[in-house]
Amino acid sequence: MRMRKKKNSESRLLACEKYLLNTDEMLTDPLTVMGEGYSKVFLEIGAGKGGFACAMAERHSDAAYFAMERVTDCVVLCAEKANSGEYGELNNLRFLIDTADNLMHIFPRGSVDAIFLNFSDPWSKKGYAKRRLTHRRYLAMYMNLLRDGGTLTFKTDNVGLFDFSLEEIEAMGLTLTAMTRDLHASEWNEGNIMTEYERSFSEQGMKINMLKITKPVGFNPDIAPEFLTKGRYMGE
Repeated sequence: MRMRKKKNSESRLLACEKYLLNTDEMLTDPLTVMGEGYSKVFLEIGAGKGGFACAMAERHSDAAYFAMERVTDCVVLCAEKANSGEYGELNNLRFLIDTADNLMHIFPRGSVDAIFLNFSDPWSKKGYAKRRLTHRRYLAMYMNLLRDGGTLTFKTDNVGLFDFSLEEIEAMGLTLTAMTRDLHASEWNEGNIMTEYERSFSEQGMKINMLKITKPVGFNPDIAPEFLTKGRYMGE
C-alpha cells in the first residue's frame, strides 16, 4: 500500500532531526556515531512506521540502532514516534532515508552485529525476484556487512516470499538458526517485538513466518557489481 503524502514533512523532519542520519558518506565506525559506550550495531532495513525500531532501541540500550527506510514520509512517522517520549530518551537510535542498494557505501564491511528485515515488499510480479530483499544478491551483501557470528532475522506474512527466501538461503549454502511458519505459536515468540503490520496481520488471524541465519566465520561471498556503484535514492 502506498503511503499518502504527509503535510509539512520537511518541517516535521526538522523538528526530529536528532534522530536522522545523513548517509552521504560512509560511517567510519558505526559504534561511535551516537557517542561512546555502545557494544553492538543493529541494522533494520525497512523501518515502516518505526514501532519496532523504537522498541528495539529501548530494549537494547547497549546497541547503536540504525533503521533504514527509503520512503521519506515513513521516516516522518518513525522520527516523530522516537521523539514522542513514549520510549524514553532513545539516544542510540538513528533513521536513514536511503535504499538497501546503497548499504555498502554506508556501513563498513564486518561492522554490523544483527540485521532485521520485517515484512519486506514481496515484489510479486514476474521478473521482479531480484528486487526482493532476500534475493541471494542481497544476502551476499548482508553477509559482508555482518561480523562473523552476526545474525539476520526475517519476518513476513507472505508465504510465497518466505518460500522464496528459504530457497535463496539454501542456494547460498547457509544454514538456518531458527525457522517457523507460525511465530506467535512457536518457541521463538518469547521476547518477540511486533511491528505495526505484524500486529495488524496477527489480529486478522494471519500466521507470521520467521527465520534467522548466522554468518559463518569468514563467509564473505562476492557482492553484485551494481551494489558497489554508488547511486543515491532519497525516498518517494
